Amino acid sequence: MRYSNKPSLKMTTSAKKIVVLSPAHPLRGGIAASSERLAQALQESGNQVVIYSFSLQYPAFLFPGKTQLTDDPAPENLVIKTRLNSINPFNWIKTGLEIAREKPDLIVVRFWLPFMGPSLGTVLRIARWFSAKKCRVTALVDNIIPHEKRPGDRLFARWFVGACDDFVVMSKSVGEEIRQFTRKKVRFSPHPVYDTYGAPVHADEARKELNLPESVPLVLFFGFIRKYKGLDLLLEALNHTPPNIHAVVAGECYEDWAFYDSIITKHGLSGRVHLYQDFIPADLVKWYFSAADLVVQPYRTATQSGISQIAYHFETPMVVTNVGGLPEIVSDRISGYVVPPEPEAIAEAICDFFEGNRQHAMIEGVKAEKKRFSWEALVEKILAQDNP
Repeated sequence: MRYSNKPSLKMTTSAKKIVVLSPAHPLRGGIAASSERLAQALQESGNQVVIYSFSLQYPAFLFPGKTQLTDDPAPENLVIKTRLNSINPFNWIKTGLEIAREKPDLIVVRFWLPFMGPSLGTVLRIARWFSAKKCRVTALVDNIIPHEKRPGDRLFARWFVGACDDFVVMSKSVGEEIRQFTRKKVRFSPHPVYDTYGAPVHADEARKELNLPESVPLVLFFGFIRKYKGLDLLLEALNHTPPNIHAVVAGECYEDWAFYDSIITKHGLSGRVHLYQDFIPADLVKWYFSAADLVVQPYRTATQSGISQIAYHFETPMVVTNVGGLPEIVSDRISGYVVPPEPEAIAEAICDFFEGNRQHAMIEGVKAEKKRFSWEALVEKILAQDNP
């Protein structure tokens, strides 16, 4: 499959009525935050936008965290309607009919988990059947085949795919996976930079705010903790680095923390690993990325990553593993390192960064590379109808 990073030259210029069907405030997490930012970008390009979000996103047995809701204030200048219940078919009908009454020109639907396939696929079909005018459905797909597989995944994903006209992906590997379900058009646009977390602060100020050592080399693991994200690989890697290198682990653990604690204890890392084991609110994100010298994403599997795009915003170099779409985001030895998902390789990159005094050069590389990741480019890909 061929992709282009260049924005389409046939972007639709007339204003559209757009429904974004996605998690949004007061739901928390990267999908919600990026969909809100996308809605703002669609509005800035002259369109009328309304977000339809979930009244119930996950039943309790599917959500391992403490809460699905955020205390952050609602985003300004966005219309968010909290409607969809992911497990109530009667609600799917009601939500689909309400979207139909919006008379949208375009529905942009976010898809990241096959569990959502039945509800989203049904809502989309009803919205189109009962809409007073023809509308297109474009899916913005984060994952089509999940990192952690469950029975019914392919069946649910197929039901969703059948309700869409075309697809935009932020990782080429996801585009290839969609080809297992359909021959409909797939357009590629990399995940834009997250620019909603405020300006960077000086590293000394950030470390003081977080009560971190001010003079040590510091790497950051950020985001919720699950096996596929490879925190254990980073902890094992830390054991192969000089003892003055410290790590911050910031994010809620979605599994048994005892496994990671055993690694910390086994290698005597407790004085070098600084733990912040809660969901990090949006207004605190800047402190962690500003405090860090290097962001490490030791993932075993991946598609695209919002964490990389936060790092780009704060101009922090990265170590990523060569899985999924991560090598599309980070240029090896320019904005960071791309290495195998192995502790020794991760440790070698960390040591090279600090011992080789690469920080200044790689920050300049990050500044240059981040220009590739704009919200305007993603909007153009979503609105384009003619170019794959």
